[in-house]
Amino acid sequence: MKAPTDLWIYQELIVELKPDFIIECGTYNGGSALYLASICEWVKKGNIITIDINPCETTHPRITKIVDSEGSTSQRVIKRVKEIVANSSCLVILDSTHRKEHVLKEMEYYSPFVPVGGYMIVEDTSLGGNPILHSWGNGPMDAVKEFVKKGSFMIDKSKEKFLLTLHPSGFLRRVQ
Repeated sequence: MKAPTDLWIYQELIVELKPDFIIECGTYNGGSALYLASICEWVKKGNIITIDINPCETTHPRITKIVDSEGSTSQRVIKRVKEIVANSSCLVILDSTHRKEHVLKEMEYYSPFVPVGGYMIVEDTSLGGNPILHSWGNGPMDAVKEFVKKGSFMIDKSKEKFLLTLHPSGFLRRVQ
């Protein structure tokens, strides 16, 4: 359920950054976790931590699943992620509940895991009329606009080089 052009950018980021961990909020059926794990396998570095409220059957030696009924913003989940990643470099992908308040919480909780020069990707910023589903209301794009005002992350439009993305303005590079 991803645009091939976005997956290509993910592949480029993994090859370039070689993160120790990729934290994925929103597992669904586990397809993207498996894709990410396969790229990590190819570069011989990285593991996936995928978080959801529902279990999925996808398995791979590089995938650690965290299932919690309160979701990715549960303090239990944040504590568990901290235990796993310690001081490792992380790439963060936010793809769970696509409402502004939730995405903003995820951005606050997960941004500390991203090193300077690393990325946090906010998926589905296209919702809420950006340009699709005008009726969605405040969503990921609204969270991004508010979050980047703090100055630690900047929108990296170079990651939209294929012109087709479901995450316009959603590729955020940590600058400080």
